Amino acid sequence: MAPQYTATVTGTAKSPTRLDVQIRDFSVTIDEPASLGGDDTGPNPVELVLSGLAGCLNITTHMVAKERGIEVRSLSVTATGSLNPQRLMGRPTPDRAGFQGIRLEIDVDADATPEEIDALLVAAEERCCVADNLMNATPVSVVRAGAPASAA
Repeated sequence: MAPQYTATVTGTAKSPTRLDVQIRDFSVTIDEPASLGGDDTGPNPVELVLSGLAGCLNITTHMVAKERGIEVRSLSVTATGSLNPQRLMGRPTPDRAGFQGIRLEIDVDADATPEEIDALLVAAEERCCVADNLMNATPVSVVRAGAPASAA
């Protein structure tokens, strides 16, 4: 059986909108912009989701390119998602709480044809762990710390 990778982050609330998060040896502040009631001391959670997706696609695109013998000279990713914050705010809306959709525009300068780059991006999307979690149902459980294991 292949070894598993387990990611764990721990956050401490500093205000109703700010969470200071420890990720391995890194500290990240998560906050909302002032327009959503925060102090704008860091990116908000959905911006971090987009960042994680962009980062994962960068990694997988470079991995697949190397496997295919494609030299990537430069790569940039722009991730955009829109959501209706009404459900988050506890207001009635037919919209879901999360993004209605996410668009990633990846600009790749490589020693490959446009068709090869398109195929590269398809393969990278298929192998991207974050894209997989966003495109497929992933069980999530929220439990009180210290609760019996059966509560999970």
